Amino acid sequence: MSIFNASRILGKTVLVTGASAGIGAATALLFAKGGSNVILVARRAEAVKIVADACAAAFEASGLKEGGRFAAVQLDVSDKAQVASFWDKVPQDLRNVDILVNNAGFVLGVDQVGNIKDEDIEAMFATNVLGLISVTQLLLKDFKVKQSGHVINLGSIAGREAYAGGSIYTATKHAVHAFTASMMRELVNTPIRVTEIQPGMVETEFSIVRFRGDAGAAKKVYDGLEPLTATDIAEEIVWAAARPPHVNIAEVLVLPVNQASTTVNYRKPKDKTNEIPSFSSNGVGNVKSS
Repeated sequence: MSIFNASRILGKTVLVTGASAGIGAATALLFAKGGSNVILVARRAEAVKIVADACAAAFEASGLKEGGRFAAVQLDVSDKAQVASFWDKVPQDLRNVDILVNNAGFVLGVDQVGNIKDEDIEAMFATNVLGLISVTQLLLKDFKVKQSGHVINLGSIAGREAYAGGSIYTATKHAVHAFTASMMRELVNTPIRVTEIQPGMVETEFSIVRFRGDAGAAKKVYDGLEPLTATDIAEEIVWAAARPPHVNIAEVLVLPVNQASTTVNYRKPKDKTNEIPSFSSNGVGNVKSS
């Protein structure tokens, strides 16, 4: 018997950014299974349409009678003009959003300070920080008018602790953490809830994007341990959204069992008889100590 009460998300309308893959897609799918309406937002139109179709199928299989409306919207959150005209792309019956999941974000490269390309810096900040802020401001105006709503931002363990080779990404996630914490304090006299989910190592397209399509390099990041999955994080997001209205899950730090920080994790040795277990960094997988 399930003890996870998802009745509070039934019929709610959820907007998920970065919904074409990974955590965003898994989150949209889980909300669909719980009887929510979902607006799926992403830059890749074809990919997000496939996820929206999967949401519709999952809702149909659930047997639920409430909710089940889905819209796939092509949107680059880093483009202010696109964000400003966002509602023009959303069906009228989905414009009353209850829950915003700011998931869109990425990392590029492992270059260290002094060697980082300006375009990489600007791209990460434009999406991870400025895009998140733009979408939040768009939705929060409505939340304040109706005195209800929930903003769920995808932070990272990198927003709590920096690591070498990730200066720009960690800076963007520190910014997300500060923005989220300030917003929660500003809204303390309202019923609007604010949550930050902070994942550790999650195996999605994240590392493939970081290594610019090099799947082999991305795979090495997770060698020797079992990372989190997109569904693991989606479950935390939906769980936070399904709490009673007077309960606000402010922060959730989620790690695989063999990760303790951005730079401390345990990887099982390949030769269990001869090799001493080591502790290594998670970021790019190239720092070891024992």
